[in-house]
Amino acid sequence: MNVDQTYIIAEAGVNHAGDIAKAHLLIDKAVESGADAVKFQIYRTDEIVSPNSPLADYQKEAGERSQYDMVKRLELPNEDFAALHAYAKEKGIDFLSSAFDLESLDFLVNDLGRKILKLPSGEIINGPLLLAHAQSGCDLIVSTGMATLDEVEEALGVLAFGLVY
Repeated sequence: MNVDQTYIIAEAGVNHAGDIAKAHLLIDKAVESGADAVKFQIYRTDEIVSPNSPLADYQKEAGERSQYDMVKRLELPNEDFAALHAYAKEKGIDFLSSAFDLESLDFLVNDLGRKILKLPSGEIINGPLLLAHAQSGCDLIVSTGMATLDEVEEALGVLAFGLVY
C-alpha cells in the first residue's frame, strides 16, 4: 500500500448476506470499479453478540426476529475467508478485513498472513481489541467515523501503548 497516493477501498462488509458466491461477485465488482482493495468483515457471532441482544428498530422493520440470528446468518467461516483471500489475489486486488474479535484477528494475521488490518470505527472503544491489533505487528487503518474526538485520542493512546509493549 502506497500512502503517497489515494487508496480506494471497496466496502464489501457483510453485503454477501452469508453467501460465498455473492462475496466472490463483490470482489469482481470491486475490481471492475478500479478499487485498490476490497474489505470484508470477519467475526465469530458467539464472541460478539448475546442471544439476548435486542433488535434495533430498523431491524424489526426489516422483519428480523433476533439480533443473534441475523448476525449469525451473515457470518462466513474461516475457509470461506481463505478462499476469498485467494480469489482477490488472483484478481489482482488487495484483500482487507475488519476483525471484530480476537479469534478472527488471529486468523487474519496468523493463518492468512495479512500485514494490513482495518479497525472498524464501532470498535474504537474496544480496548482489548485495539491492543491486540497494535501488538499484531501489522500496519493499521483506523476508522473513526463513529467516534468522538475524545474516543479517537483514547484509542490512539491504547494503540501507542500496544506498539511499545
